[in-house]
Formats: sequence, C-alpha cells, structure tokens
Amino acid sequence: MTSMTASRSATGPTALTLDERITGALVGAAVGDALGGPVEGRSPEQIVARHGGRIDGIVGPWDGDRWRTARPVAPYHKGDGHVTDDTLMTHALVRVYEAVRDHLDAYAVADHLVPELITNLRWIPELEAEALPLQRIFLAEKWIVARLHYGHVDPREAGCGNIVNCGAAMYMAPVGLVNAAHPEAAYAEALDVAGAHQSSYGREAAGVFAAAVSAACAPGATPAGVVDTCLALAKDGTRSAIEAVCETAARYDDFESALEPLRAAVAPFDTVGPDYRAPSLAARRPSRLHAIEELPIALGMLLVAGGDYRHAVLGSVNYGRDCDSIATMSGAVAGALGGERAVPADWARTVAGASRLDLHAPARTLAQVAREVFARDALRRRAHESAFAALVGTA
Repeated sequence: MTSMTASRSATGPTALTLDERITGALVGAAVGDALGGPVEGRSPEQIVARHGGRIDGIVGPWDGDRWRTARPVAPYHKGDGHVTDDTLMTHALVRVYEAVRDHLDAYAVADHLVPELITNLRWIPELEAEALPLQRIFLAEKWIVARLHYGHVDPREAGCGNIVNCGAAMYMAPVGLVNAAHPEAAYAEALDVAGAHQSSYGREAAGVFAAAVSAACAPGATPAGVVDTCLALAKDGTRSAIEAVCETAARYDDFESALEPLRAAVAPFDTVGPDYRAPSLAARRPSRLHAIEELPIALGMLLVAGGDYRHAVLGSVNYGRDCDSIATMSGAVAGALGGERAVPADWARTVAGASRLDLHAPARTLAQVAREVFARDALRRRAHESAFAALVGTA
C-alpha cells in the first residue's frame, strides 16, 4: 500500500496543547460512545428504519420505554446520552494511572484495575444506579476479574483463552495519551497492559489503537499520518484489515456512500460474520489472519471525514454493528487531532448531564500524570545515556 499521507486529509491544528488534546480525546471518546450505544448491534438498514433516516445526534433507547425488559440479557438504558462500558473502562484505566503515576503493565491490571472493578461503587448511567462496574461490564471484561482475582493467573498470560474482541482495545486511549506523540511506546505499553485481558488480534488492536491516539497528539498530525503510523506498527491480520479498509476509505468523502464499501473491505478479516447478533462458529477465536472490526472501521471513518470529529463519529454510529466502540475509537482519535473544540459542545454537555459524569476531570488527571511520567522518562533516559557512555568509554 502506498503511504496514506498522499491521500485526502485535513491538516490538524499545530498549536494545541497537551491538555487540549487529552481533553479532546477523552471527551470525544465518551461522546462517541454515548451516540453509538442506542444502535449497537444493528445494521445501517435497521437504523434507518427505526429512526426514519441516519442518526445525526443523541437519540433515545432502541426499544423506547421498554428498555428494561426488551432484552433481559442486557437490561441497560442505552441512549439519551448515556455512556456505556467503553467509557466506564476508559475512566477506570485513568484512575489506575492516577494511582500508579507511571507506565502501566499487566500487573497494574491485576493490582489496580481489578480492585477498581469489584470494590468501588460508581454511578452506572445505563443502570441508573450506583453499582460495582463489574455489574455492568461485558463477559470479556469480567474475564479479567475471574482470571486475576479468583484464578491468580500470571497477569501477562491472563488474556489467553478469552473471547477475542475489542474489549481491551476500546479503553486503551489513556495509554496513547500518557505516551503522547510517541506511538511506538504507546503500542508497546498497551500490548503489555492488554495481555492481562486479551490475546491474538484483540491484544494487537489494543496496541495499535493506543498508537493511533498517541500519533494524533503530535503537532501537525493528520488523519493520513495517523493511519501511516498504525500501518508501520500493526502486525498480521490487523495490519491487512487496516490497509484494506483505509485504501477503500480514501476514495470517499462522505460516510453515507462509504458504509457498504467499508463493511465489504473489512468483512474478510472479521470473524463475527454478517449478522452481528448471531456470530459465526469461528467468531472471536485467536488467529494471525483476522482482526477485530472496530479499529479498522474507526480509522476508515476518520479518513472519510478528513479528521472532522462530527463526520467521523456519525459515520461510525450509522455503520451499526459494534458502533459504540467504533465511535469511541474514532472519537478519541479525532478528538486528539482537533482538541476539545472539535467535539460539539452541545453533545458533550448532554452526555455529561445524562451520564452524571464530569467528562473533564479524567482529562485533567491524565494530563498531570502524563507530565510526571515524561519527567521520569527523561531521568531514566539520561541515566541510561550516562551508563552507556561509560560502557563505551565516552563518558
């Protein structure tokens, strides 16, 4: 594939500060999550039939006032600006960074993230009540509690055997932000963190998504440059899926016409199959040939939108399927590229109010932690330079 840098893209602002990019990414991710939640699992055609056209903002639950009983397996109030487990997990990881105040690894998941999920009551918007996050998260996330808290598995190997999905990738934006403008470091750290949760292409996607967010924080970053960074780091089916989707995306500049082509481009790499609610027998199993669907589509929508937050997120939402996670990812990257100003303020206010969340507090916390980690990295780097210089006789 030729460099995506030559493709159509919008040049991002160069004067944005670290704080603005972190705020844009985290607020942007939460807003995308809330917009996608009500139509998660549906097809573009079903979305149009239900809503009388494409979604262009915050909508109510798919089943209206019947949301508590329409799906007993998932009695969640998705819609009306409520964030889902994507945001709950993202904010939980921010709290882990707040506690550790340094780079994370798989052991931090065992020592800090798991207790966060099973110990501290939080307001859960979809339950409209305070509850343990464990009571809301999906089975692939409950896995880390079972494996690490009850099974005492080596954290670096705990992800093996889990459902291979986007569960780890969906909350890796904080890793990219702590490693802002250093995508190689973000990729490596996310792979370590995600090892406690996922294996195979689920773990790989976590690393590549963190790298995408990190790359989007660099001064002068563009959507095409972010994709180039992802292609330089991604391995196996994940790389092939991103390449196929983004080559297709480069031919479109509106999400309406891109919906079917992007799905066709990712389909050969997606194990779930055409009916998202009835996965194939080969779904979500480890493979070097396959990829999760969410990350390539999020990057494709970013290209289609030329980096515009509203266009990228609405494209992700109207794509359907696992669209809350797709919009979380595209929203995080577009938000990092454009800063908080890129995220529609009315959407952000509605989501914050409906979800009873301060969407800015995690960003303030993570910006401070990122500065502290960078200072520690600088000291470690200088110590290594001094030691190496002594070893080679140039001290």
